Amino acid sequence: MLNFSLEGKIAMITGASRGIGEATAMTLADNGAHCVLVSRKAEALNEVSQKIEKNGGKATAIACHVGYLDQIKSLFKAVEEQFGRLDILINNAGTNPYFGEMLGAEEAAWDKTHDVNLKGPFFMIQHAARLMIQSGGGAIVNVSSINGIRPGIMQGMYSITKAGLISMTKAYAKELAVKNIRVNALLPGLTKTKFSKILIDTKEIYDEAVKLIPMARYAEPEEMAGAVLYLVSDAASYTTGICLTCDGGFLA
Repeated sequence: MLNFSLEGKIAMITGASRGIGEATAMTLADNGAHCVLVSRKAEALNEVSQKIEKNGGKATAIACHVGYLDQIKSLFKAVEEQFGRLDILINNAGTNPYFGEMLGAEEAAWDKTHDVNLKGPFFMIQHAARLMIQSGGGAIVNVSSINGIRPGIMQGMYSITKAGLISMTKAYAKELAVKNIRVNALLPGLTKTKFSKILIDTKEIYDEAVKLIPMARYAEPEEMAGAVLYLVSDAASYTTGICLTCDGGFLA
């Protein structure tokens, strides 16, 4: 039988205060994981933690800005001291501060996008892998985007970082396989999140976008969580270095 149980596992989810991160945390907790919820603001994390505990799950909230290496180090120090291990890492935190032509992009927007979407995941994996090795292995999922395959209009800078995250996934997958750590990527399509709100709420944009999606709709965050559960569970024990696309057929 396929085993999707995460009983006894410690799972860290970044960007866990809303959207795909929150939905993923809820799903992993429902399947037995103790979820370490990570985001910039503790207040929002506490709300998610309370939802998980109300459903009978376990969660711990730790505020951390993944764009800052000193905060990443403090985060993993806290996790090691409290749990002594880490089995699962979901690099979901992301940002898209600039919507427009790349020719008009400012350095500050580039730096912020790069720090959160690429630098952060790189060092999160580095620290997570060191901890996972101590307990025999683990599973990592990077939440990239279909924009990493096909750059979005007016989203060039964001798309570049998401393409880099796909490459990072494959590079780490090859390097860490021998250490029993699997690294995969999830590539969501148009999903109802804070980042996509302007696309979904602007009728003219959404009507054009949905024409390119064979399923003719956007996804709910919960529809991404099942894919993550598969990738971090024993059901995917021979799966590493892949990009699992959940896009309603957009890239088909």
